[in-house]
Amino acid sequence: MFTLSDLPYAYNALEPYIDERTMQIHHDKHHAAYVKNLNDVLPDTNLTVEEVLRNLEQVPEAMRTKVRNNGGGHVNHSFFWQVMAANPDGAPRQARGDLGKAIDATFGSFEKFKELFMKVAVTHFGSG
Repeated sequence: MFTLSDLPYAYNALEPYIDERTMQIHHDKHHAAYVKNLNDVLPDTNLTVEEVLRNLEQVPEAMRTKVRNNGGGHVNHSFFWQVMAANPDGAPRQARGDLGKAIDATFGSFEKFKELFMKVAVTHFGSG
């Protein structure tokens, strides 16, 4: 059974960047729907969603698209909740250590990486 975890912070914790209503919709509606749909299509599995997605070829072909879309939505939202933080203190955890060194070597600094990322993100067609 796949489950929807609670947010690790309040719905309004990311304001003013992401408003409370957007967080509620994405967690309680979108993410919850991915989990429900995944449980509907794979009700008896004891695998993690990551294991299911890594072995998608073992899922019956007629169910693969539904499993891939809903499993991917579940994984992506679960990851999103964990990498977002209220009142961050500088570079995110993931941009420290070896990753931080690679970012600095490639972009010059975390700040320069953020500038380029934002430029690419706002000029990219589509979402996601």
